[in-house]
Amino acid sequence: MSATQRPTALLIDFDGVLRSFDGSINAKIEQRYGLEPGTVLETALEWDRLLPAITGRITRAEWLATVADTLADRVGGPQRAAELMDEWVVYPGSIDPVVLRFVRDVRAAGHPVCVATNSTAEFRDVLDSFGLTGEFDAVANSAEIGVHKPAKEYFAAACALVETPPARCMLVDDIDRMIRGARAAGLSAYRYAPGDDLSYPRRAFGL
Repeated sequence: MSATQRPTALLIDFDGVLRSFDGSINAKIEQRYGLEPGTVLETALEWDRLLPAITGRITRAEWLATVADTLADRVGGPQRAAELMDEWVVYPGSIDPVVLRFVRDVRAAGHPVCVATNSTAEFRDVLDSFGLTGEFDAVANSAEIGVHKPAKEYFAAACALVETPPARCMLVDDIDRMIRGARAAGLSAYRYAPGDDLSYPRRAFGL
């Protein structure tokens, strides 16, 4: 990568990159309700259910209520399903200190950083709960933009938020289709995996 091709702005995914989850925590809850581990998440991520939530058409609470409704018969009725969801949402996950340091180092080097996420309209509350509100120059939340990753329109909006053309933006994400979508939209992109030291994107930004 030559100096003229170096990215000058970073777009970074939240869940799966900045935030990670220990699946065993909610698995224990699900097992107490007679469900296989991962059932709640799998249900929540069903596309027809998820899409309205991540494009701002329904709230997070409404989205999770549809999950409870779907699982009610399997856990013993609506009340039990509501109790399941109340327990399931308590665990917030954790922020990866290595990734957060990378974000801070990119910004310290003078490059804007945008958190780029498919999330619900309440996402800024999540950032605030982790004390991360001031860690980014912009927030590209699909629920606010009205278009989700990996659509070209999403990436165009995200790049505009950091006032940087796509060719000078790099996306760091953990999902292949997001990487492919970013590249198709003209960005450079790097696939993150848990435990990654981010040495490649660090070099790309000259860190």
